[in-house]
Amino acid sequence: MSAAPRGDAPGGGRYGETVFPPGQAGEGERIDFGALAYDDITMARLRALGVGPGWRCLDVGAGTGTVSRRLLDEAGVASVLAVDRDVRFLDARPVPGLDVLEADITAPGSVPGRFRLVHARFVLMHLPERDRLIAQLAELVAPGGVLVLSDAVDLTSERTPGTPYSVVMRAMWQGLRDTIGTDVSWVPLYPQLLRGAGLESVAAEIHVPPLLPGSPISRFWADTWERSRAAMLATGLVDDAAVDTAVRYLDSDECAALSAGMLTAWGRKRAAGR
Repeated sequence: MSAAPRGDAPGGGRYGETVFPPGQAGEGERIDFGALAYDDITMARLRALGVGPGWRCLDVGAGTGTVSRRLLDEAGVASVLAVDRDVRFLDARPVPGLDVLEADITAPGSVPGRFRLVHARFVLMHLPERDRLIAQLAELVAPGGVLVLSDAVDLTSERTPGTPYSVVMRAMWQGLRDTIGTDVSWVPLYPQLLRGAGLESVAAEIHVPPLLPGSPISRFWADTWERSRAAMLATGLVDDAAVDTAVRYLDSDECAALSAGMLTAWGRKRAAGR
């Protein structure tokens, strides 16, 4: 996943370095738990938008490449350019039609060309200058093509019951914001931002996977808490015992909570000649 330049977060940190380094044992598996929870929803939306044979696609912050490969295998697209700041997971499983580019999308001109699909999932929430980046991604969309953005929406609030899950989730969001600049508060503005970037037929939807014992999303959050534990403890909102209790709670029949949702928004660039 692409990350912000150093110094944009209050703590000066960076995704993939300060938290979630790809070289840490098990990081690829953590990303894949998220993929298991969300890939089917992502692919259904992309197919509904017409993505298919002949399309040239860009997958930004491609991670382990699950969406990139499914675009080739299931949607039958012509090619996918998978971009990430660290491409070790992408390089580990090359397939025909998959091109890999190690680049930081925050740098203007880092990605060459135009694409009928530009897709980014769980990327912009970790980056600064979101308005500029959305406009930059919109410029990469070919006439008639689509920009599809997905990010997390926090469903905990002051009125959410104080379960072990909600307490630790609040600490996680605060800890990630303090250390690497993660901010999901602006994600519901995606439709307006896409319209502001000049795109048409803008719409959005939210998917909330169920938190069930042993489910991919529950395992994803447990792994994410473990890897961001230091950032969470630094907030003063939780201690080690609270994190451990929340991990056990996720894997129990007592769990009664809403996972963070995935908001997906999309817009289409006006076709040439219209």
